[in-house]
Amino acid sequence: MLADLTIKGFLAETAGNAPVPGGGSISALNGAIATALTEMVANLTIGKKKYAEVEGQMKTIATEAAIIRERLIRDIDRDSEAYDRVFAAFKLPKETEEEKAERSRVIQDATKQAAMVPMEVAEEIASVMETIIYVAHKGNRNAVTDACVAMMTARTCVLGALLNVRINLTSIKDEAFVRRMSEKADFLESEAVRIEKKLLDWTQEQLKVGN
Repeated sequence: MLADLTIKGFLAETAGNAPVPGGGSISALNGAIATALTEMVANLTIGKKKYAEVEGQMKTIATEAAIIRERLIRDIDRDSEAYDRVFAAFKLPKETEEEKAERSRVIQDATKQAAMVPMEVAEEIASVMETIIYVAHKGNRNAVTDACVAMMTARTCVLGALLNVRINLTSIKDEAFVRRMSEKADFLESEAVRIEKKLLDWTQEQLKVGN
């Protein structure tokens, strides 16, 4: 399991000459890092008298972010496994017309799955991005820049995962599936960029000397 490697081990595996873990797994890792930082800001807020009025919300955020973080950690391996299924499908025999038809069907099914996994990753972390704004605004002020790093890694997760969606869509013949996934990808990407900018612009104002 990739997720069970040490940081050094994972980076060494990524740096090797195998195609996995690749951009999809790294995108999921970015998502897990974003949720971990979101949890951290929430946990740094809990128990502080100054933030007592938001303690309940912060506890809920920390709990929910932990659940999403665990799912994204699993997605690190799911993305690599999806690639492996596509690779295996291309190795199927193609001597007869029947074999060619079956090989084509399996390739298409595997490629759809390889597009769906990173789409799920993008959707998962996109659902956290407004929460990151909340913890930045309402959480421990000393951790506001940590929230910003959470946001930037979340945006990287979304955009990186969607690149993996799109490259797989180029090989899929189901036009309705491609159209539906492309529209969803366009929406998620624009939202991720918009939400990140909203937080970073706000933070720049907060960090101006004299504020």
